[in-house]
Amino acid sequence: MNDLRAAALPSKEQIQALPRFQNLPAQNIQVIQNLAQCRAIEAELKTAALLGFDTESKPTFSKGEIATGPHLIQLATHERAYLFQVSDVILDFLKPVFASHDQIKAGFGLKNDAHLFRKKGIELNSVIELSKCFKSFGLDNPVGLKNAVALLFQQNFPKSKSVSTSNWARKHLTEQQIAYAAADAYAPVLIFEELLRLGLLPKDIQDTALKLRSRPNKIKPPSDA
Repeated sequence: MNDLRAAALPSKEQIQALPRFQNLPAQNIQVIQNLAQCRAIEAELKTAALLGFDTESKPTFSKGEIATGPHLIQLATHERAYLFQVSDVILDFLKPVFASHDQIKAGFGLKNDAHLFRKKGIELNSVIELSKCFKSFGLDNPVGLKNAVALLFQQNFPKSKSVSTSNWARKHLTEQQIAYAAADAYAPVLIFEELLRLGLLPKDIQDTALKLRSRPNKIKPPSDA
């Protein structure tokens, strides 16, 4: 791979000409709507050392309209993406994951997500804002997900405005929404791992990641009792 640290941000036209980002296959993306589905994935979810993280909220268009999001929480591993349709029960299930110091949750543009989570009484620990991890490239400003994928993988990560501003509170998500939401959580997993491999993460983050990888996760899978 070329020395990325000398790279400049590609133009929109250059990104459009790149091969399309390869998302997870549809069968590896699961929409979670109830506690039974949560329990079925609990062992895998709560023992993953690294999770890609993002949220989606129904947009507000009217002046004075109160935002009630997040309506969808996305968590992804190397193999699967889980799209949690938010309810009180599902938030309670996810609290230990977000509070855990032993699981890295990596994503882009998480400042607003943190604000929404605090309002719902959810503690966030070991959350990594990847947009600030590109200073080794000579880029002092935050780098978005689309540019990060282009820089690291020479791929075009599609971002549809019509999908991003769609109704994320709907009971039945469209295929386009599901694919979009999964990609937003899956890509950060690949980006984190590539930055770690290249030794380009900030040292404190890199040391933490290597430490977690070298020891068994403290979170034990739930018993069947």
